[in-house]
Amino acid sequence: MNKRITIKEIAKVLGVSVSTVSKALHDSYEISTETKKRVQEYAKAQNYKPNSLALSLQNKRTKTIGVLVPNILNTFFARVLNGIECEATKHGYKLITCFTNESYQKEVDTIEMLANGTIDGFLACLSQETLKMEKFDHFQELEGQDIPLVLYDRVSSKINCDKVVIDNVKSAYKATKYLMNLNCKNIAFISTIHGLNVGKFRAKGYKKVLKKYNQNFSKKNMVKLESKENLRKNIEKLLKDDTIDGIFTVDETSAATAIQVLNELGRKVPEDVSLIGFTNGILSKHISPPLTTVNQFGEKIGENATRMLIERLENKGEAAPYSVNLIRTEIIERKSTRRYVVKA
Repeated sequence: MNKRITIKEIAKVLGVSVSTVSKALHDSYEISTETKKRVQEYAKAQNYKPNSLALSLQNKRTKTIGVLVPNILNTFFARVLNGIECEATKHGYKLITCFTNESYQKEVDTIEMLANGTIDGFLACLSQETLKMEKFDHFQELEGQDIPLVLYDRVSSKINCDKVVIDNVKSAYKATKYLMNLNCKNIAFISTIHGLNVGKFRAKGYKKVLKKYNQNFSKKNMVKLESKENLRKNIEKLLKDDTIDGIFTVDETSAATAIQVLNELGRKVPEDVSLIGFTNGILSKHISPPLTTVNQFGEKIGENATRMLIERLENKGEAAPYSVNLIRTEIIERKSTRRYVVKA
């Protein structure tokens, strides 16, 4: 492997100063067109590459973003990460992506590892364990270290930073109302993320619309779990009530499991029971029948979070107030729900 040529060596060969070479390579107006051409052509011929580490130390910028993802297996987070990567690349930023596997300690270790000049700022989604423990010191300390942070999807009011979220209450309200418009009279709710604020907000939206329109509301119609453990058992218990004609699930796995149980009970989707889910991941498209779902626009969440962080990084001298970017959701209609009933 050939030794990489340096600015100092280019200067020596061409008989100019190091400063002249540096300015010529950066196309500075201070250097004549002839000298710039000579320097740039020689540098290109010698396959000169700038030392990115030296530049980052000089500029006190690494052009690198640390990304914390709580669950590598969740297709929603894969979509968010895709949006982050596309937007970061557009602005010339690199990513260091770390998966916390819903662990508070992994979050702490990752931030400690990267907040030493390795990255310019963080994009993070809080882990389940962190939210459950309500321990946010590792994120709160970043503000004192002047390291910008943007939280996406799962956030906390106890952390001062920019945030990108959806309106979970409104989205769940919209999904439940959609089932009501299909003339569903007894709508059930299934969640495996009730330990998270996003899960609680979706439950709130479900209850809110039923109470507003005087629909049947019963706690027996709600499966509220904090994980997928015992999911099938709880759904089987729920569906012993054969008057349930609509189901809103806040995750894809619950929807797929509910469809399996309904098939085993001889109840048809959507003829007997209409089903609407959340996220719009791969499973939603490929289960049978394909799932009507609330689209969270994961890519858009990632793009917006990255844009907010880069704006902070590029305008560090201007201390703008923190803001919350609300991403609108939409319902994607598929075959797990009946068609709208036209009312006279």
